[in-house]
Amino acid sequence: MGTINFNQAKVRKIYQRWAPFYDLVFGAVFEQGRRAVVGAAERVGGRILEVGVGTGISLPYYSSASRVFGIDLSSEMLSKARRRVDSLNLAHVEDLQHMDAEALPFPDASFDVVTAQCVVNTTPHPELALDEFARVLKPGGEIILLNRVGAEHGPRLVFERLFQPIASELGWRSDFPWERFAAWLRTNPNQMQLLERRPVPPFGHFSLIRFGKPSASFPPAELTAVVTTLTKKNDEHE
Repeated sequence: MGTINFNQAKVRKIYQRWAPFYDLVFGAVFEQGRRAVVGAAERVGGRILEVGVGTGISLPYYSSASRVFGIDLSSEMLSKARRRVDSLNLAHVEDLQHMDAEALPFPDASFDVVTAQCVVNTTPHPELALDEFARVLKPGGEIILLNRVGAEHGPRLVFERLFQPIASELGWRSDFPWERFAAWLRTNPNQMQLLERRPVPPFGHFSLIRFGKPSASFPPAELTAVVTTLTKKNDEHE
C-alpha cells in the first residue's frame, strides 16, 4: 500500500518541534475543517475518541454533553492540551493520554465516534491505524476524518510526488490518493462503509470523510444502499 516514508520515532520528533508554534501556523488554516469534524461528531454524540488531539485546539468546540478522550503520540503536544483543558475548565474532556494510533489499548467497541484530524497520512501504517479506529468503534458509530486527499492524475499528482521528500520531513505524506481509503474499505474486517466525503478549506485539498460501522438496527445491506446514494451525490459535486 505504498512506501512508508517515516517511522514512529521520526513522527514524534517532528511534532515535538511543531508543538511550540503549531496553533499559530495551523490554527486559522484548519478552523473550518475542525469545526466541521466536531459538528459531525456531535450529531452522533456519546463518547468520542479524538486521535491526534495535539495541542487540544479542537477541544473547546465540543459541547458539555460530549465526553471526549484525546490521545497523541507527542508528549509536548499533550502538555499544551492539558494546559488548555485546565485553563478553560473543559469538564467534557474525559482524559488526555500518550498513545499510538496504530495500537490502541482500548477494548473493542469503546467509543461512539472516532475522530482524526490530519492524522491518517502522518502515521507510518495508515491502514493499520484505520483498522484500530474501526475496532474500538461501537456498532452504529462513525469514524470522522479531516484528511488531505492526494490527486489521482495531472500536474498536481506530479508535484505531490516530487514534494514528498520535503513533506516527509515536515511530518506528512503529500502523495496520499483516495484509492488508499477505497482499498481499505474493500478489505477491512468491520464492514465499514463510506457515509460522506466532501472537500473543506483550505483550497479543497482536504476532505471531511465519514465512515459508518454497521449495527443490528442498520445492517450492511441497508447501509450500503445509503452509501450508494451518498456516493452518487459526492460524485456529482466533484
